[in-house]
Amino acid sequence: MKRLVVLGCAVAAGVALLAPPAVADTGRGWAATWAASAQEPHPLVSPVHAVEGFDNDTVRQVVRISAGGPAVRVRLSNAHSTTALKVGGATIAVSAEGAAIRPNTLRHLTFGGKRTAVIPAGGELVTDIAFLPVAPLQRLSVTLYFPTRTGRVTGHTFADASSYHASGDHRADATASAFGETTQSFYYISGVDVVDLAPRRNVVVAFGDSITEGAGSTPDGDNRYPDELAERLKGRVPVVNAGIGGNRVLNDSDCFGDRAVDRFARDALSQPDVRTVILLEGINDIGMSEIDFECALPNTRVTAAEVIAGYRKLIRQARTKGVRIIGGTLLPYKGSDYYRPQGEIVRDQLNTWIRTSGEFDGVVDFDQALADPTDPNTLNPTYDSGDRLHPNDAGHRAMANAVDLALL
Repeated sequence: MKRLVVLGCAVAAGVALLAPPAVADTGRGWAATWAASAQEPHPLVSPVHAVEGFDNDTVRQVVRISAGGPAVRVRLSNAHSTTALKVGGATIAVSAEGAAIRPNTLRHLTFGGKRTAVIPAGGELVTDIAFLPVAPLQRLSVTLYFPTRTGRVTGHTFADASSYHASGDHRADATASAFGETTQSFYYISGVDVVDLAPRRNVVVAFGDSITEGAGSTPDGDNRYPDELAERLKGRVPVVNAGIGGNRVLNDSDCFGDRAVDRFARDALSQPDVRTVILLEGINDIGMSEIDFECALPNTRVTAAEVIAGYRKLIRQARTKGVRIIGGTLLPYKGSDYYRPQGEIVRDQLNTWIRTSGEFDGVVDFDQALADPTDPNTLNPTYDSGDRLHPNDAGHRAMANAVDLALL
């Protein structure tokens, strides 16, 4: 796995090459308000643009932030690319309908005072401060222009949010007329931060797999469980999403990213001002051991003891960085393509350990909140998206409501 380097500055003009932050960029006046975990594209699951890249193209991406602030910055990732990326320009604005923006809110983003930049292979670029006041739960449009061929794109495959594409340079367009194509992935953007006015770090990172990522919720609806949790908190505490569909605790996947024990430091502990992580991961470790699919390899069967050893690695990483970690129980999945009786035994053992071990700083019992009262091994039909594995909008809302806000 490539180590990220951070190329950029918080407020100062000028660009410096820095080592990865030891803890979440604390003390620099920034808090993460939105995030997407970076992935390497794979032709079996990624859109063609991610695999083949862009060339003289503009991409406008709409994100809903969780907390507001008087100014923002954007993080861009080239972590999984083997070539340097030229950014020909970037803007941020408050979103209007679809790809349109509110023209009076448009801000050109700069990098060390310049409107263009180059992100080295394996690197991350952080923009200068942009003086755009933003409100909690507001939708922002980040628009990137790529003047030359990019090569394979570092991004986020299953965004469940529309990205809008146009040929040529349209980063400052207020209307949607040039953006004739959409996909449901993010490209290069890995985070949006706001100037932090809180007296202490308080960001919550929801870390996990497709359930945290938002699978089963309505595309473009911002109804993922971390979104619903942010709505409960009404901007008082930022919540960012570090879920990756198909991700596992113990094994890497060419399609679904680095295993949790390896990506945790980058995707969770390095979020600016992180205080608490909610961990919900392990169902893919169980389920993928039962299917024969290229993206599931290696598909060796796991034991509860092995997954618990992975959880303990994550707990140690969090404690070392002074970050609290909350354990989430694994949701019911009987009736899904993943389900096997031996896998259910492992899930029950994991949930018992999460509830009773006392090793986490707290527990969210997602399993209990979403189980069918007549069959606790099955997802409640009221909350089922249809595949017996992923919650629908109501299920994601029930997950958010299961979180005791005092834990945060």
